[in-house]
Amino acid sequence: MASAFRILNPNLFPSRAAPPRLSAIALWSSSPSPTTSLRLTARVRAFSTDAADACGAVVENISNKPSICTADELHYVSVPNSDWRLALWRYTPFPQAPPRNHPLLLLSGVGTNAIGYDLSPGSSFARYMSGQGFDTWILEVRGAGLSVQGSDSEQIEQSAEAISEQLEAVAKNATNGVFSTEQQSSINPRALAEANISAVKGDLTGMATVWDESKLVTELTETFMRLSERLSGFLSEGQSKIMSAKLFDQLSKLLEDYQLSERFNEIRGKLSSLLETRQNSGIASQVRDLSQRLVNIIEENQRSVSPQLFDLQERFYSTIEDFQKQLDLIVKYDWDFDHYLEEDVPAAMEYIRAQSKPKDGKLLAIGHSMGGILLYAMLSRCGFGGRDSRLAAVVTLASSLDYTSSKSSLKFLLPLADPAQALNVPVVPLGTLLAAAYPLSSRPPYVLSWLNDLISAEDMMHPELLQKLVFNNFCTIPAKLILQLTTAFREGGLCDRSGQFFYKDHLHKSNVPVLALAGDRDLICPPEAVHETVKLIPKHLVTYKVFGEPEGPHYGHYDLVGGRLAVEQVYPCIIQFISRYDLT
Repeated sequence: MASAFRILNPNLFPSRAAPPRLSAIALWSSSPSPTTSLRLTARVRAFSTDAADACGAVVENISNKPSICTADELHYVSVPNSDWRLALWRYTPFPQAPPRNHPLLLLSGVGTNAIGYDLSPGSSFARYMSGQGFDTWILEVRGAGLSVQGSDSEQIEQSAEAISEQLEAVAKNATNGVFSTEQQSSINPRALAEANISAVKGDLTGMATVWDESKLVTELTETFMRLSERLSGFLSEGQSKIMSAKLFDQLSKLLEDYQLSERFNEIRGKLSSLLETRQNSGIASQVRDLSQRLVNIIEENQRSVSPQLFDLQERFYSTIEDFQKQLDLIVKYDWDFDHYLEEDVPAAMEYIRAQSKPKDGKLLAIGHSMGGILLYAMLSRCGFGGRDSRLAAVVTLASSLDYTSSKSSLKFLLPLADPAQALNVPVVPLGTLLAAAYPLSSRPPYVLSWLNDLISAEDMMHPELLQKLVFNNFCTIPAKLILQLTTAFREGGLCDRSGQFFYKDHLHKSNVPVLALAGDRDLICPPEAVHETVKLIPKHLVTYKVFGEPEGPHYGHYDLVGGRLAVEQVYPCIIQFISRYDLT
């Protein structure tokens, strides 16, 4: 994957919440049998943090659940102070299974969705757990899988169906050898094109009609004013300064060849000062005046150097337009690890408690990769604050808060820890990259065959399941999320967005039992990384186990969930552990 990033054109990617109060949640339900009709009944309930506040309401029925969702039911839960609706895949307990006292929450890894837990009927961790009697729920955090942005059931249904069709089309066309760039990205098919900041040299014929002074002044003014809004603190309070400097540098390069740099730099200095000041109508007027002056400079020189500057006009337009698209991309993918921790997971837990009604109000939770990191961070936060995590027991699969002592292949993310680089790469379309690389890893001449080892050890996953995992399980990752996760490779381990709270420092204060599992050939989260976190937990509360034998079989990153031997070796180990704590 590191090589895949290096060969990409760098210009292709432009360089504490209150307790949740849940509003309307749409629910699709179907028979557990995959062969039965998907006729559905829709229900919606509104829940608050106080169980006594819970009330119900009925909305219009939904006729079909998206075909990509293989769960028994598909629920949607609202996120406080957001228009995100998080998808919850529910697997109801088998009637013949022993009764259980706690529902089970499954959390996926970074940039992945629920499919990894349910690859096929014969390789489904979620189905196995429901078969053991657990009311099993998989959360898809914002930006992952079928989670959508919408305000009503119709919008949610349409968005979910569109995502489902995209995912299925990608897999189908890839299998047939027909693979287009637009079909590769399950979340944002045009992410690569939108992020590209280019200096376009257009056709000079008819270029005079392109130059619209009033339109350009308006676009410049709007762009500069948006820069001063700080974009929800994408990097820091000085973000607008960094972003405006990048835009000014691009404009300077355009004007260098036309000997306009000196006049532009005068305006640049004044604009920079204004953009660091709180917005008001007076500032907006000054920004518009400066935008007008900048346009006038080009207009005046056009008359004296015409037709040479027709090309400059088009390049100027293109730069402003593409920069606005970059800002839009940053705003669209505006979340980090702490958003998952403080908003998404608590909202899902509250909803599951309200649905399943455990007597003690607690859940069991299992997290793979980043999902396990979220559980560790939650235990740390609650331990620090002296709060009940509402978790009866936790299982982490290939997870750690500190990777500094390991040789994790995720160190390729470290270059993106530079804020300036993160602005060049506002998103990482992981699904697109892996899907594009897969044909080169699974077919002769196997140029990128080493990519498969990042996912699964040799002969541990059926080729068809590995293909499904690659084409349907990965999503687009925001730069903000990557920036925070890269702190796990620095001294002190993973920290919050402020850089002041280190999650590993307070893990020892937790009183929740933990089972931490590792794979012996996991290149992403090696056993030594897992143990780095395990040793912080009180010994009487933690159980640590590494799967894999010296002579084989070996376990890679996803083999703990979907490997061919997981159902025989890993799943029973987990059941034995969580059953011990499934008490009222």
